[in-house]
Amino acid sequence: MGPSMDHKPSMIEREFQKGDAASVAIYSDCERYRYALRRVWDAQGKKALFIMLNPSKATEQQNDPTVERCEQRARRLGFGAFGVVNIFAWRETHPKLMRLAADPNGPENNTQLLEACRWADVVICGWGTHGVHLGRGPEVAILLRQNGVKLHHLGLTKDGHPRHPLYISYATQPTHWEHGGSVDC
Repeated sequence: MGPSMDHKPSMIEREFQKGDAASVAIYSDCERYRYALRRVWDAQGKKALFIMLNPSKATEQQNDPTVERCEQRARRLGFGAFGVVNIFAWRETHPKLMRLAADPNGPENNTQLLEACRWADVVICGWGTHGVHLGRGPEVAILLRQNGVKLHHLGLTKDGHPRHPLYISYATQPTHWEHGGSVDC
């Protein structure tokens, strides 16, 4: 007999003290999906959440270049913590390879996206143009807005996608993303 319909996949939560920040990462039990990553250096401070395309190599112990950039941006903006979630939870460095995954989203991703948004004070979208894959970028924007999440971005592409934060100047401030044309509701 197979698992019941209400069976939830188990997840792995790992903690680490990374310098001055308590770090937590949440993975699927197979570890092919990373659902969330958080770093807290001031528990009383405000929390920034970055929603990007898909996780790469960052873990609870180390940053990859994108997560490092998000952490530095959060610190420079005066936040006490930041988190990272992704519209696709499949762990892959290259978007082209991520698109080959049978289920790049992951069974718990929408739940983790919503939980992370409830945790955060400011939600910054930055999945870039690859968010068109499977219509996932617009789907996530709609899901979050329908759940009362106020979205921000660090710039929009010519087609209205929220720009990925890796190459955006630290001087760029998060801007409220009320609606975004063709990729939005």
